Amino acid sequence: METGIQALLAPLVVSIVALVLMMQIAFKRHATFSWLLGCSGFILALLALKPMAEITPQTVTPLLVSDQYSVFFSALILLTGLITTLLAKDYLKNRTGENEEFYLLLLLSSLGALILVSATHVASFLLGMELLGVALYALIAYPERGKLPLEAAIKYLILSGAASAILLFGFALIYAVLGTLSFAGIGQALNSTIAEDQQLLFLMGTAMIFTGIGFKLSLVPFHMWTPDVYQGSLAPVTGFLATISKGAIFAALLRLFIDAELYQHQALMLSLSALAIASMLVGNLLALRQDNLKRILAYSSIAHIGYLLITLIVYGVLQQPGLAVEAATFYLTAYIVTSLAAFSLLSIISSNTKDTELDDISQIQGLFWRQPILALMLMVALLSLAGIPLTAGFIGKFYIFTAGIEGSLWVLLAALVIGSGISIYYYLRIIFQMTMKVPVSESASSALDPVTTPLSLVSKFVVCLLIFMMLYLGVLPQTLMQYLGGLSL
Repeated sequence: METGIQALLAPLVVSIVALVLMMQIAFKRHATFSWLLGCSGFILALLALKPMAEITPQTVTPLLVSDQYSVFFSALILLTGLITTLLAKDYLKNRTGENEEFYLLLLLSSLGALILVSATHVASFLLGMELLGVALYALIAYPERGKLPLEAAIKYLILSGAASAILLFGFALIYAVLGTLSFAGIGQALNSTIAEDQQLLFLMGTAMIFTGIGFKLSLVPFHMWTPDVYQGSLAPVTGFLATISKGAIFAALLRLFIDAELYQHQALMLSLSALAIASMLVGNLLALRQDNLKRILAYSSIAHIGYLLITLIVYGVLQQPGLAVEAATFYLTAYIVTSLAAFSLLSIISSNTKDTELDDISQIQGLFWRQPILALMLMVALLSLAGIPLTAGFIGKFYIFTAGIEGSLWVLLAALVIGSGISIYYYLRIIFQMTMKVPVSESASSALDPVTTPLSLVSKFVVCLLIFMMLYLGVLPQTLMQYLGGLSL
């Protein structure tokens, strides 16, 4: 019993702090105190990872497992939640409405993500996904005023609910064929011969499962909600959605894919290849047509998940599939750090506006001449997303490219190269807009002048930490590589 509690210490800490925060909101509202409780919850959960790591691997009931893989992603999730909470205080101070529930929703959605990365059974997988999703519905619609957040939340609620229903129906069909819902049990059952009259049910169930997961990951052609939801959400929420949600779901998908031995089915691998190619090309091509920063980053995120799918396909063809897991984990880490830095900077840029956001390219013209340090930081984040050398994004893409070469996936690698080449244009377009000189008359008459007051010490520390991590992983990635080499599923 004590070992089981220790193995789930971080999720338990987050749960307890969420309950305390809920009671505090019920009896006495105080935004600063709620913020402190939220930050404390994430910090205590991060400290709880050390005793968790000491007893790994540890199976906790048939539903959850605590291993080095889950501990690593739990650390990423908690760090992302902490950074989002730290930046949210300055961002929300100029927004109307009550802000205490914002920090509660961050804790609850992070708890869902922690369950996801430890899930070894369909029940815990769905529980974590829905806890994450339900909290995100409210986070997306959090502002009390404004049509865009409400529209984004309704769209995400309806489409996400439909995707969850499809996913659940798919698992029901799999259970009808195989008689088990544990990831490992599915893999063992698939090693035996499936009756011909049940093969169609199995294929339909698998297709429905990947349709539901494809929506959650914004894969083409299930991506149409992504730009609208990104644009309508507050900048900190968009960063949280782009990193926590997709990172946790992909980490859970990787465990399901390996434990259930889904890579043995050629039809599934061909389907994943088609989804990867479509996501890489369509995501980057549609980003070219956008003038809104959030929509550009939304379509960019579609392409990045397409890059990640290559690692799943590599796993099925390599004799030493550990390289695929290592590449996927490193790329996901680089993507989370880089995307979080980009959206954190957008949050800072918009922190002094009231109930509006600076997310159009035209609104950041001349940012380099008004706030050069902030502009340089945003430039580094964009270059990392583009995969320019000396950044984490470059090492991540190089990792995936190396894995693709080992698996001889030339068509997928060609799509990766073409997609990456296209992406350089729209990232450099944003950088070019920041370096343009704006006439004094236009600058003076602008109603939205970003960052007119000094940044808080917390914001400076958080952004500098993210930029440092991005550059460190790009220049000296060996430490993380060695650690990831020891991860196994």
